[in-house]
This record gives sequence, C-alpha cells and structure tokens, in this order.
Amino acid sequence: MIIGGVLLLVGVLLTTGAKLPWLGRLPGDIYVQRDNFSFYFPLATCVLLSALLSLLFFLFRR
Repeated sequence: MIIGGVLLLVGVLLTTGAKLPWLGRLPGDIYVQRDNFSFYFPLATCVLLSALLSLLFFLFRR
C-alpha cells in the first residue's frame, strides 16, 4: 500500500508538475546552453524532492 501511495504521488506530481512554475527552476539547478548543445540538471530540485521523500518515509515508518 505504501508503494502504491508513492506511485500515486509521483503520478500526480508528473501530471501537475508543469503547472508549478518554480519546480525545475530553483536556484542551484544547472542549465548550460551553447550553440548546438543544451544541458539541464535539476540539482536543487532533486535535493528538495529527496528531502521531502525522506521526511515522508520517516513519518510513515513511525
């Protein structure tokens, strides 16, 4: 049931993620654009999502 809930939350996040303008554009996200090349790595977004998921798992474990 926990895995199903996590999958549901991930699905909702993917569906509504485009409507959150700050998600993926946080300070600390790496974006490099050159002539024929662009590179994007959402470092700050990954850290934020990791912290939130860790907090959720900590709360559900208790």
